[in-house]
Amino acid sequence: MESVTKSIDVDVPVTTAYNQWTQFEDFPHFMEGVEEVRQITDTTTHWRTKIGGVEREFDAEITEQHPDERVAWRSTSGPDQAGVVTFHRLSDTSTRVTVQMDWDPEGFTEKVGAALNFDDRRVQGDLERFKEFIERRGTETGAWRGDVS
Repeated sequence: MESVTKSIDVDVPVTTAYNQWTQFEDFPHFMEGVEEVRQITDTTTHWRTKIGGVEREFDAEITEQHPDERVAWRSTSGPDQAGVVTFHRLSDTSTRVTVQMDWDPEGFTEKVGAALNFDDRRVQGDLERFKEFIERRGTETGAWRGDVS
């Protein structure tokens, strides 16, 4: 099992950062390799990715979600993965976003990528693109404020 934890500070209020993160269908705007995310139900998403030439489709379940605090998930099909993103208020206008993910690399390409820390760089790059996306907009594209225990 591989693991990565990365953080970034964004210059928007915690509610804005959290609300944007709940807009899963916008993930392709800032997540490299994510071709499409469809929200199936309040707690189920369907993903289509293309990373390192490998195309995958899988479903993920939101296992925990608390507004302005955290969103946790795990895959229910496809590659074995789970994670949590947390939101920490730094001030009225800034937030620390932290992503922690665990996954089981499949196949030679993914195992080599994990060994060379490509996944760490990908998550950090995704966070940097999220920062640029939300700061440039200054507001979220939508919000889902539901609570999943």
